[in-house]
Amino acid sequence: MAHETEALFREDSYLSTAEGTVLAIAENGGIVLDQTNFYATSGGQPGDTGYFERADGSRIEISATITGESKNEILHLPIEGQSQPDIGEKLVLHIDWGRRYRLMRMHTACHLLSVACPFPITGAAVGEEESRVDFDLPDSSYTKESVTEKLMEMVKANNAVSIRWISDDEFLANPEIVKSKNVRPPVGSGRIRLVMIGENGTVDSQPCGGTHVSETQEVGEIHIGKIEKKGKENRRFRIRFGTLPEA
Repeated sequence: MAHETEALFREDSYLSTAEGTVLAIAENGGIVLDQTNFYATSGGQPGDTGYFERADGSRIEISATITGESKNEILHLPIEGQSQPDIGEKLVLHIDWGRRYRLMRMHTACHLLSVACPFPITGAAVGEEESRVDFDLPDSSYTKESVTEKLMEMVKANNAVSIRWISDDEFLANPEIVKSKNVRPPVGSGRIRLVMIGENGTVDSQPCGGTHVSETQEVGEIHIGKIEKKGKENRRFRIRFGTLPEA
């Protein structure tokens, strides 16, 4: 039977610690809690790592976070060889904040890239040091330099990044907010989470379940490290932290 975990990160990406109660231990050893601040792998963003603190001060190190039998059940996978917590046990949950914050900065950078390159997205993966976004882009005039310049303009503009929930009906009435070419957000739960950049989403607004910074300036210095041609009309943009190296 799938359990439901309240995903605290959907409302507060900055919640580095939280408390949770153990509901179950899955067959793969994954720990299921009533609520968690650990993001589960989805939407191209890796799940969180970190540790659980027990009442006696001992730790359970968490190597990965994934979804379970349903998308609302979150499994925290402990490193092998550790003792399991008891059902009903209360734990203090500590994410690896440095890693999470890098992923938040990168994920927001990917959304900014979709503004700089307003074409259908055919794939994406968020990473700690490098991320990639693939576009259905026949135009070869986009360069690392020009796209980096656009990205940094948006970063420095320091627009607010916020979350808004809309109903399934609102989403179905505005299908153009989806930028992914082949992946549609799940409809049927009654509401869909939007990540908005700028006041009322004036810079960007798109369905996303991931974690983001609260202002674009937090993204910091980023650049396009590489643009690769992947097929006739597909181009892969690689985003990296730091300034664009001189040619």
